[in-house]
Amino acid sequence: MSTNIEDLILVEPFTVYDERGFMKKTFEKNIFLENGINFLPIEEMETTSKMGVLRGLHFQNKHSQAKLIRCAKGKILDVAVDLRIGSSTFGQHFSVILSSENKRMLYIPRDFAHGCLTLEDDTTFYYLCDNKYLPEHDSGILWNDKDLAIDWGLMDMNEIILSKKDKKLQTFQEYKTLQGIF
Repeated sequence: MSTNIEDLILVEPFTVYDERGFMKKTFEKNIFLENGINFLPIEEMETTSKMGVLRGLHFQNKHSQAKLIRCAKGKILDVAVDLRIGSSTFGQHFSVILSSENKRMLYIPRDFAHGCLTLEDDTTFYYLCDNKYLPEHDSGILWNDKDLAIDWGLMDMNEIILSKKDKKLQTFQEYKTLQGIF
């Protein structure tokens, strides 16, 4: 399912239910290719967090990663920001609830920043990546950057939990200046 940002795709995976539960196919290369997603993952990350954990907005400034995000337990607000220089949607974001209940996945192409907010305790989500995580190229933009104006829907949250690293990320304006965009 397409989004308001080119190449950013909300995926409704093939799911079969019966009296035992359900079976979900989260990735098949040919089906993805048929739907315009040229994605070959090489690593998978698993994250479990309590409610109120906000991660991001992360990206690699070299060796960018495309990601396929899915939530296996609980619920997250997932956000992708277009950082593709020259894109008609540069600096725009898309957000969606991913949960164990709705089984949706979000395909995020390379050159996007990614962040998420955990909306339930003990939430587990996965992301398949098409490039290796390289900590020396890890970067990010502040989650509450005023220019990006992302609505994280925080009215129900008593406390946001951020890593020390995420508290010190650059602003979107600082990112643009480093990229030579004024």
